[in-house]
This record gives sequence, structure tokens and C-alpha cells, in this order.
Amino acid sequence: MLPRYYTVKADGEHEIIIQKSRFIAYVSRAESENEAQAFIQKIKKENWNATHNCSAYLIGENDQIQKANDDGEPSGTAGIPILEVLKKRQLKDTVVVITRYFGGIKLGAGGLIRAYGKATSEGIDEAGVVERKLMRVMHTKVDYTWLGKLENELRSSVYTLKEIHYLDMVEIETFVEEEATPQFIEWMVELTNGQGEISEGLQLYLEEDVGK
Repeated sequence: MLPRYYTVKADGEHEIIIQKSRFIAYVSRAESENEAQAFIQKIKKENWNATHNCSAYLIGENDQIQKANDDGEPSGTAGIPILEVLKKRQLKDTVVVITRYFGGIKLGAGGLIRAYGKATSEGIDEAGVVERKLMRVMHTKVDYTWLGKLENELRSSVYTLKEIHYLDMVEIETFVEEEATPQFIEWMVELTNGQGEISEGLQLYLEEDVGK
């Protein structure tokens, strides 16, 4: 699992008009090729009367799955420009469909490449981008006498307090970046004078907005 990566925050839709042609960008997250293809087919069905429904997606930790489709536009003028924007923005697990309704004015190869690139970029901006960080949930059990000190220290630290459980002993759950778990354990042992029970819990991704 990657320690961190960028992807789109949510589904997005954005339209631009260039030389009377409508270019509508549809953006979504897709964690498998099946998901990406299902999204593309959905958009094609909704826009069955469009001149073109061009698409691209980039999937996998190492971008193992990369596909681009010009859907009738001149070769290399639509799908590849969409894919290049995804690569430039360093997005993973992302699918984009650009629907074009032809307005009667031909753009030429260069014009098409710029149009599809611009539509993709603005569509991604509309959807928003997040950074997904791989976190480990760390569990710290201590006597209640330590609670005030630990809560204050955690809230002013680089770590994120997840939850506090008030049981026989107090149990504090903390989000810690996976690669920082050894330092966290060492720090917590020091804070509690070795009197805390520290254990590793689930691994999961936390998402943080990085703006447009």
C-alpha cells in the first residue's frame, strides 16, 4: 500500500464551450478497471447523442492500468491529452470522460488537444483533489491519572487523536502515519514512563483536501 497518493475527492462535472463546441468533463474515482469502464458506459448512455465521448483512466499503485480512447476524434487528439493531465496532476484511481457536442467549427489537431486538456483540468478542479495518507490506528491503554497529560500532548502533536474510550482503563486511539509508528511508540512509552499498553490497530487511508 502506498504511504500517500493523490486522487479526486468526488464525482465532478464541468462544461466549457470552445468555438461553439460543448466539452463536458465528467470525473470520478475508480479503484478498478471494471469501475472505470462502468462509469464510462454510464456517461455514454446518458450522452448517447453526443458527437464524441472520449475517455481515459489511470489505475493502480504504480499506474499499472492506463487507457485512453479517442472515440472517433483524430488519433491522439482526445484520449491521450486527457490521460496526460491525469499524469501531470499525479492522480491515481481516476477516470475522466469528456463529452463533446460538435458546434460546427473544426478545431484542428492542436486545437483538439488543447480543448480536451483544458476540459479535463477544469473538470478535476471542479471535483477537487485529496491526498490519501496511509495511517495506522494506535491504541494506548493507561490509568485514568495519565489522561489529562496524554490528551494535551496529543492535541499539540503532529498526530491526530481519533477517539477516547472510557473503560476500566482509558483507551486512546490515535491516527499515526504508517512510517511514523516506531517513533510514536517510543514517544508514548516515554510520556507514560512505560506504564501504557501500546498496540497497533487497523491500517486505513485518511483523506485531506489539497484544494483545486
